[in-house]
Amino acid sequence: MTSSQEATNHPEKPRIATVSLAGCFGCHMSILDIDERILALAEIVDFARSPINDYKTFDGRCTVGIIEGGCCNEENVHVLEDFRKNCDVLVSLGDCAINGGIPAMRNNIPLRECLEEAYLKSPGVYNPSGTIPNDEELPLLLNRVYPCNEVVKIDHFIPGCPPPADAIFEVLSALLAGRTPAIAYGDLKYD
Repeated sequence: MTSSQEATNHPEKPRIATVSLAGCFGCHMSILDIDERILALAEIVDFARSPINDYKTFDGRCTVGIIEGGCCNEENVHVLEDFRKNCDVLVSLGDCAINGGIPAMRNNIPLRECLEEAYLKSPGVYNPSGTIPNDEELPLLLNRVYPCNEVVKIDHFIPGCPPPADAIFEVLSALLAGRTPAIAYGDLKYD
């Protein structure tokens, strides 16, 4: 094996992948709120599949996968399973990933009722054909929104809506240093 092949097979930097499923993207904004520390982080890691660099597929194994949002459709499930397959450690980031969050408010209402309200009955909806979108290009909605840990094994959880940047940075720092993350109460309290 040549040295260039070895470098390809054994990257020098750990790789981090991130994704937003059924959520608001607020957790990714908290990642960016790490501020100048993200530059230090970028020196020691490579961002793989992530909206941070707009890579949409895996091109190799990742050390840490960070998941924002729960699973509300078949595509979310597929993406989450792909992350589990390609990442050594998975982190559920934020309340939507941990317990379904705001999107899970629909879990107590039949899906058909939710769709009728959104596309047929809500004030201001203009839908003269009276149809609910049903294009084959649209991912099939699940009957409920699932937290990530009900779909795949999750290794660590960072609660919050969104979690504070300091908590995210502490967990990433610990994982990259080979330590078990422990988030200080002061990094999560809101009082």
